Amino acid sequence: MDLMLIAVVVAVAVFDFTNGFHDAADMVATAIASRAMRPAVAIALVTGFTFIAPFTVGLAVADTIGTFVDISGVDARTGQIVIIAALLAAVTYNLATWLLGYPSSSSNSLAGGLVGAGLYAAGADSINWGLDSLGDMSLDGVMKVIAGLLFSPLIGLVFGFAIMRMFRRLFRRFTMRAKVLFNASQYFSVAWLGFSHGANDAQKGMAIIGMMLLATGSTSDFSVPDWAIVLCACAITLGTMFGGWRIIKTLGFGLYRLRTVHAVANQLSAAAVNSLATSIGAPTSTTQVVTATLLGNGAADKPGHVRWRTAAGIVAGWWLNLPISILLGVVYTLFLLSLWRN
Repeated sequence: MDLMLIAVVVAVAVFDFTNGFHDAADMVATAIASRAMRPAVAIALVTGFTFIAPFTVGLAVADTIGTFVDISGVDARTGQIVIIAALLAAVTYNLATWLLGYPSSSSNSLAGGLVGAGLYAAGADSINWGLDSLGDMSLDGVMKVIAGLLFSPLIGLVFGFAIMRMFRRLFRRFTMRAKVLFNASQYFSVAWLGFSHGANDAQKGMAIIGMMLLATGSTSDFSVPDWAIVLCACAITLGTMFGGWRIIKTLGFGLYRLRTVHAVANQLSAAAVNSLATSIGAPTSTTQVVTATLLGNGAADKPGHVRWRTAAGIVAGWWLNLPISILLGVVYTLFLLSLWRN
């Protein structure tokens, strides 16, 4: 196997590990903060369903991510460098935001890294911006990626608000007996959230491996082999097992005083948005969807109790995510091309 291909496969495993590491905290934060289950139980539940998902859904998201940058017009080595630079950009942003304790989007980081690296190495014409398809009222290429990544938080905010309002109406006389029911229901909603995460996020690493196989000439067209599905499922699952406490603290305790009803509304809303996006092949960020639905839950219940300054800091990080990742993609491509030529 080509050494560069091996390097990319290892880099994809690292990226998926950091992806799972980052997103695990988002998925279990509300269950832990509401004291519905112990951290070890919540992690085990999310981990198990994250692993199962990639084997039971299609590869529509991988097709979207793996085909919006066309590297067939550059030589094989440059194409490989584009992919490695994009991965390095995504891992760098993931680790930096994890150290700061802010939830960020692994998906935005990877998409931004691909755009930056593709622009520098292959030019703007190598990128399927999807503008022609917009005229036909359909989504394709970068437009489909943007639609999934930018609109999913807005839809999550609306879903979170609507489900929380519905819960408030249905459970006006919330008693301790109902609290037991809500706590028990979190085993289902957390499992669904973990499944939706595995179904959407794991496919991004698979897409990168499919691109690399095409760049090295190992395949004649974009496709994802079975071993890549197994590798990505294992890597993202391992990362999920070691999810970080910094982000759990921010989401579970930093936005507002979270109660059981918020936790259930959040998990159901986020899982629904992720599942809806996966069904049309649009990538989402589990981090952003979970955070947006949590803000929607809080706004529907007691908006004055939401720490909007903390929320603003998180959202500011989202706006910076894509441009910084594009810039990192350019810098890493420049560095790797210089290194290779020397």
